[in-house]
Amino acid sequence: QKQLVESGGGSVQAGGSLRLSCAASGYTYSNYCMGWFRQAPGKEREGVAVIDSGGTTSYADSVKGRFTISRDNAKNTLYLQMNSLKPEDTAMYYCAAQIDYGLGPASCYYDMDYWGKGTLVTISS
Repeated sequence: QKQLVESGGGSVQAGGSLRLSCAASGYTYSNYCMGWFRQAPGKEREGVAVIDSGGTTSYADSVKGRFTISRDNAKNTLYLQMNSLKPEDTAMYYCAAQIDYGLGPASCYYDMDYWGKGTLVTISS
């Protein structure tokens, strides 16, 4: 059974940090692009950061310089280190996977194959 399970969400004040994790199982993790997406109340889901199977990354402009995506293929785990958090980062955060077709990380924002159920991040001002 293919599964993605997020953890690490919570409530912090603006300027703080959180580290999200996503544990993957049931598929060959190392062959997949992985990404973090978020959806704030009343807004559409947006891509936050992605990393391809080779470790190349891509970030949304809104998080560049503050968030870092990484992956540990030995542990089948994806991470998102979030620093300098802002109230506008408040959202449900989801991890997702897409088989890597070798088109570069930008292609990994679309047509994801598997999704986790999300972890809630709340940033207070």
